Amino acid sequence: MTKKRIVITGAPGTGKTSVILKLEASNFFCFHEVIRAMTQEAKKANGELSINSNPIISVSDPYEFNTTILNARIKQFLDANEKEDRLLFYDRGIPDVLAYMDYFDQPYEDSFIHECKNHKYDHVFILPPWKEIYISDEERYESFEQAEELHHHLLNTYTRLGYQCTSVPFGTVEERNNFILNTIKVD
Repeated sequence: MTKKRIVITGAPGTGKTSVILKLEASNFFCFHEVIRAMTQEAKKANGELSINSNPIISVSDPYEFNTTILNARIKQFLDANEKEDRLLFYDRGIPDVLAYMDYFDQPYEDSFIHECKNHKYDHVFILPPWKEIYISDEERYESFEQAEELHHHLLNTYTRLGYQCTSVPFGTVEERNNFILNTIKVD
């Protein structure tokens, strides 16, 4: 059985988590975003009030933090080999690490690019910034304008790595999920 690895990506506040949770509720296997758990750990380590921007730039060693995210996403990619499911959805993919590092003007080694090229997904869906649903929360510190900039970095990074991203139109969570499933031709 051929597995399909499908990334759901987009800037913060675009509805990715809602889409992933709906897919999961529909009995699809979904790998969850690793950064939320890491953000909580960083907040505990740095003091609850000390982080008021994206933790990627707030941690003492952003390169190590990004390396940890990269390795966690690679682990998710490899863990898919143990799953019996034919379709595997990811809340963000390995290339997201590069997009965020580019956005924050953080250098990375060629090994980061090689990892992206060595772990290829079958389809990438990108959710565009949507001002009407955008809100900040305890793990999302970016303004809507920053989310728009991050969207462009994500799109550019995936495109540079050879992906053709499919933009998910605005709509209800169910409409967005139906669009994704119809695009990948799920019965």
